[in-house]
Amino acid sequence: MASPTAASEPKIPHQETNTAIDIEHVPVTDDPRQWSLARKTTTLCIVSLATMVSTLASNIQNPSNFLIEEALHATSNQISWTLAAFQIVQGNLPLLWSAASEIKGRKPVYLVSSALFVVGSAILAFSKTIEVMIVMRTLQAAGSSAAISISAATLADIYDTHERGTRMGIFFAAPLLGPALGPILGGSLSQAFNWRASFYFLLICGVVTFLSFLILFKDTFRHERSLMYRSALQRLAASKEPVQSSNESISTTQDSSIPVKDIEKQPQPLYAPDAIPVLISTPGLENVRLSIQDINPFPPYFRILSRKNNVFILIANGLVFGFSYCLSYTCARTLANKYGYNAFNTGFVLLCLGIGSIAGSVIGGRWSDRVLASKKAANGGKWSAEMRLESSKLAMLWLPPSVVAYAWVCEKHVNVAVICIMLGLIGFTSIWMYSSTIAYLVDANPGRSSTAVATNSSFRGSLAFVSVMTAVPLQVRFLDLLYPTHADASLFSVQDALGDGGLYTAWAGILVVMELMVMLVLHKGELWRRESEEREREILRE
Repeated sequence: MASPTAASEPKIPHQETNTAIDIEHVPVTDDPRQWSLARKTTTLCIVSLATMVSTLASNIQNPSNFLIEEALHATSNQISWTLAAFQIVQGNLPLLWSAASEIKGRKPVYLVSSALFVVGSAILAFSKTIEVMIVMRTLQAAGSSAAISISAATLADIYDTHERGTRMGIFFAAPLLGPALGPILGGSLSQAFNWRASFYFLLICGVVTFLSFLILFKDTFRHERSLMYRSALQRLAASKEPVQSSNESISTTQDSSIPVKDIEKQPQPLYAPDAIPVLISTPGLENVRLSIQDINPFPPYFRILSRKNNVFILIANGLVFGFSYCLSYTCARTLANKYGYNAFNTGFVLLCLGIGSIAGSVIGGRWSDRVLASKKAANGGKWSAEMRLESSKLAMLWLPPSVVAYAWVCEKHVNVAVICIMLGLIGFTSIWMYSSTIAYLVDANPGRSSTAVATNSSFRGSLAFVSVMTAVPLQVRFLDLLYPTHADASLFSVQDALGDGGLYTAWAGILVVMELMVMLVLHKGELWRRESEEREREILRE
């Protein structure tokens, strides 16, 4: 082994000009991918619990909205803001959590965010005004958003590429229970006690989550596998600042004549093939001091958006989530207004959507890994991240027709059993696709998985915000003039204007466009990624 050295000129420049760095397989101390099955399973369960609680918090109050209006003397518009503010914060704050997790590690971020969630839930349970409730829902969203942002990155830390589809499928099954169980739990607790009981329940869940991270969770983050720290080291090299290392200096194992290859082309093992250079772990890396330039979350965000393949997949994922959020809310309204269902019965119907989603997540994740393995074998052992998207084709055939069928089943007030079937099929096909596209997003952005998933959350939250503000009753000035003394007469919604038939037929058309985006990435994504990587290398050389 080489003796400890102080490099007067760090030996990392120029390696990016003609070699690809397999950053996912950099040797590290206590490699999370070498952990025992028990340790990995414990980590998977904890982050799944945290994400399930986060999604549960988003809609558990829905059955209690009318009770909150009466108790806090709130308007429908104020209630809408408790939902919309939660979604926009939960969707966009992960950008900051993601950057923090790349600096301090995953565990400190989980602990701080869980503490914020606990505080927000506690104050919500005792809130006396709607204004306090809106602010605390925002704080609660801020605390819950970290799990949504960095949980997938945590799994990327402990599972290798060829395992991620299955594990992502299992992981996304748990948080899908949130939207499914939220209405049932919220309705049951409100009927048995009062509307505050839902937030007491979230408080208990938050405490359990916090203690799980504190006692059972072991940090999965390693500086050596972070592009943020690598870029800091490159910045020091460019400025010719000395970098102290107590062990070996950074080196590569590939001859410079070997052409550049995409990082994503090497899915295998916990070692990298000889043809791909692997950075040797540098213990001195954790001593690198990050500048504002390094920790600023927005440049990584815009780097994710600078790749066309990422943009199309992000839009597609956002549309799927916006659709699902709109569906769960408007379905509850339809069941209450047209079928006379109470909150408890409505929750049981919406459970069909959750069950379908869970099945689609688990089965779709496994199918994704199987298709990827098959494509790789057929291609002589070589692969690209886009191969994973092949698995979404089957679901594409069924999703738009299922949505159209649901639209007109509700419009014609057909037996509720048919609605249950349509909800199950929609949940199954939409999440089947989502499990493939989110795994693709992680595979296509090695070393930036946390930022990629945070950017995905931003798109999801923003489109969910739009979905809430169009599905929840909106105020119309014209009807205000006609009925100035009747507050509720001035309210209507897109659902009322179009009916379920028109609203979800339109959504089916939007989902067709979404599927075309995924197909475009499937056929053009690899080329776009190569072009983006070459452009990024040219910028670094400058």
